[in-house]
Amino acid sequence: MSVPVPPAPSLNPRLAPHQVIVRPLLTEKGMHRATRHNAYSFEVVTAATKADVRRAVEELFNVKVEKIAVQNRLGKARRSRMRRTTAKAWKKAIVTLKPDNKINLF
Repeated sequence: MSVPVPPAPSLNPRLAPHQVIVRPLLTEKGMHRATRHNAYSFEVVTAATKADVRRAVEELFNVKVEKIAVQNRLGKARRSRMRRTTAKAWKKAIVTLKPDNKINLF
């Protein structure tokens, strides 16, 4: 007889929308992507999933999300005199909105 195993707990027990998005990424490439393709870039918490990012953007900005792409960015190697360190790793989310939605970041 086998005993049913409960599912593993999630890394993020339901993050609140304001906890998921760290900041919007306002770069030249990001502004081009926003104007041409209606896609916006955000730095998000590393524990956030695509579903968390979708829910956070839809609730915070009152828009409808079409698709999400996520990138895990490695920290860059840094050095100062004799010491070698790395900048922290972070997660980037590129959120594409439905055609009739916009986000005003300014």
